[in-house]
Amino acid sequence: MNILSEMAKNLVIWMIVTITMMSAFQSIKYGNDHKITDYSKFISQINHDEIKQTRINGREIRVLKNDFSTYITYIPGYYDVNLIKSLSEHNVRIIGEYDNELSFISMLLSWIPLIFLIGIWGSMLRQIQDGKGNPLSFGKSKARLLKENLNTTLENVAGCDEAKEEVSDLVEYLRNPSKFEKLGGKIPKGVLLVGPPGTGKTLLAKAISGEAKVPFFTISGSDFVEMFVGVGAARVRDMFSQAQKSAPCIIFIDEIDAVGRQRGVGVGGGNDEREQTLNQMLVEMDGFTGNKGIIIIAATNRPDVLDPALLRPGRFDRQVLVGLPDIRGREQILRLHMQRIPLSSDTNPVIIARGTPGFSGADLANLVNEATLLAARANKKLVFMSDLEKAKDKIMMGTERRSLVMTEKQKEVTAYHEAGHTIISFLVPQHDPVHKITIIPRGTALGLTCFLPETDVLTFSKEKLESKISALYGGRVAEEIIYGIHQVSTGCANDIKLATNIARKMVTQWGFSEKLGPLLYDEEGEGFVDKSSVLAKYISEETASIIDQEIQKLIEHNYQRARNILNENIDILHAMKDALLKYETINALQIEDLMARREVRPPKNLDNEKNK
Repeated sequence: MNILSEMAKNLVIWMIVTITMMSAFQSIKYGNDHKITDYSKFISQINHDEIKQTRINGREIRVLKNDFSTYITYIPGYYDVNLIKSLSEHNVRIIGEYDNELSFISMLLSWIPLIFLIGIWGSMLRQIQDGKGNPLSFGKSKARLLKENLNTTLENVAGCDEAKEEVSDLVEYLRNPSKFEKLGGKIPKGVLLVGPPGTGKTLLAKAISGEAKVPFFTISGSDFVEMFVGVGAARVRDMFSQAQKSAPCIIFIDEIDAVGRQRGVGVGGGNDEREQTLNQMLVEMDGFTGNKGIIIIAATNRPDVLDPALLRPGRFDRQVLVGLPDIRGREQILRLHMQRIPLSSDTNPVIIARGTPGFSGADLANLVNEATLLAARANKKLVFMSDLEKAKDKIMMGTERRSLVMTEKQKEVTAYHEAGHTIISFLVPQHDPVHKITIIPRGTALGLTCFLPETDVLTFSKEKLESKISALYGGRVAEEIIYGIHQVSTGCANDIKLATNIARKMVTQWGFSEKLGPLLYDEEGEGFVDKSSVLAKYISEETASIIDQEIQKLIEHNYQRARNILNENIDILHAMKDALLKYETINALQIEDLMARREVRPPKNLDNEKNK
């Protein structure tokens, strides 16, 4: 789009210049040295034999009278068919001239292709030159040098304490290199930051440069590769040449997998542009000519596709894992982002951190921003805990679909379904605490039961997994008890899928079957034995039949357990349904009232009491 807009701009400029010059030429050639007379008066003078000579140029007529005075007149419309006849009858000399208007238009039209070609050529030349005015500048590095405003430090990075500790010696080396060199120590030439998207790899690299107060070159892996062979390698050489002048410094290559993929596996063998660029980068990092004082930091979320030569000692000596933050890390990240917004006294980042397992730093930043937008939309002066909860629910479960019309019957079925999940999860051992229940549709779900883990769960026991299966079937069992087997809805489809998948993994991968023992019968996947897998040929039909029986046994046992629990607490099931129909959303304190068979307290001021 930039190239096309630049071409259009140049074309317009050239056309304006051309029109101006032609207009000036016209005004010089045909200046206003004659007065203009009405055409009717001209016809009258012809009839009275006062005209000696006429020069006709299109609609323009330059008239010479018998007294040698002159004037100009114009034919109305496009043509007067009787004019020539009338002039001939009165012996007026007629001189025809070429139409100047047509001449000007023809000349202008003949110039347009030339102007257009000049504009295209100029745009292509600027693209090749990359705006630097040098025909060979396309081989220059696109790395941007940041010397100032590097205010990001390690204090601005949270949720990755181990990664910060790994890179702290880089900062110390850049500050005081002699401390390491006098003992013969060598700082790693390259550091590879590995982790999922949004975990803060780029932020960590900027923090290293900010702490060390050294120049910081930043470039993306895709900036090296062009359609011209050899350009990428030239840019690598130029980047290291510039960095050597600013040493000690840091070169940060984001998404290095764009240029560092394993060689010999793509199209073109070893002669394509990407591999040429990678070869040059390998030589610059560890070749005959050392680049002392240059530390390369690269980031990727796909280390498995990188070339082995790039990962060997001497190049990227150190790999730093920047993983998803744990509950403590999420709390630190939330506090970091909450520093810039006005908060109410009821906000509790610990609760938000507990309810956001698997969130990255970018996800948590987005959560805080969404809460700020919700508070601003409601014309609040502070961001409250309720805004943070709504933002979390919006990100995790989707926007509330209050416009979706549900009948009273559908609401009642949804309320019984979610109440069944809640009661089972509350009474089975080792299940995560219930945070809240809602029958307000979100996304594709008509209702949701939200859990709040006390800590991040790293491993699961057999008892915890079976409790999860029972809780998943709690919704279907509740519908079956209240409405009968023939009136069970399709709302439990996802619950059945999750429960079956857990049961199959317990039998085929995690060794929780007493009959089959701790053996691997299926590789990691969707939980179903792949007939084309290597393990499939070692599994007999008898073993496959036993696997199915063990899975069915697990499901039936936990399904029956859920039924027994709900039958014993049928009064709580009805009371929880009534509370959901009344309030639409109930939280942990109200659930405790229901499970203790107490009157449900109203939702007013529950957030403040819960935080206390």
